Amino acid sequence: MTGSLAGAYSPGTSVLHRAPAGAKLVALLVASTALLAVRSATGVGVALAVVVALYALARVPWRLAWGQVRPVRLVLVVLLAVQWWLAGPTTAVVTCTRLLVLVALAGLVMLTTRTSALLAAFEAAARPAARVGVDPTRVGLVLALTIRSVPVLVDLVGRVRDAQRARGRENDLRALAVPVVVGALRQADALGEALVARGLDD
Repeated sequence: MTGSLAGAYSPGTSVLHRAPAGAKLVALLVASTALLAVRSATGVGVALAVVVALYALARVPWRLAWGQVRPVRLVLVVLLAVQWWLAGPTTAVVTCTRLLVLVALAGLVMLTTRTSALLAAFEAAARPAARVGVDPTRVGLVLALTIRSVPVLVDLVGRVRDAQRARGRENDLRALAVPVVVGALRQADALGEALVARGLDD
C-alpha cells in the first residue's frame, strides 16, 4: 500500500525494509522508552538527527516522510505554546521534539514494513496469552483494524478541513470537531456491521 497518508507502506529494498517486523517493533519499543528518559535539548536533537538519517537510509520519499508527522503538526504548535508558557522554552522544545521523534519513528516502521508482516509479528507475540483465553487471531484483527483506521481518519480530517476552508471557517474548532466525530462514528458503525455480517464479531 502506497500513498501520502500516514501509515502507508512504501516499498523498498533498504536494510530497514528487509529487517524482520518483530525486530523493528522491539527496536521501536526500546527506542521510545529510552527517548522518554531524555531531558536535554541536545539529547532530543541527536535523536531527531538519527531519525532523519534512518529515513534517508530507508530511501523514503520526503513527501511520505512529511506525511507521517503532518497530522500532529497542530498539536505540536499548541503543545509548544502551552509548555513554553508553563515550563519555559527548554522544556517546551524537548517535549515537542520528543513527540515529533516518537511519531516519526512509528511512521518509519509502518513505511518500511508490510501490514501483513506486522500483524504476523503481533499474533506471534500474543500466542503465549492463548493459555489464558486470549485469541491471537483476534488480536491481529484488532490491530489490523487499528492500523487501517489511521489513514482513514487522517483522510477524514483532511476532507473536513478542505470543506472548512471552502466556507471560510478554518478557525472554527467546532466546525472541525463535530463532522470528524460524526464521520468517525459512522465509519465505526459500518465496520461493526461488516464484522457481524462476516461472523467475525460476537
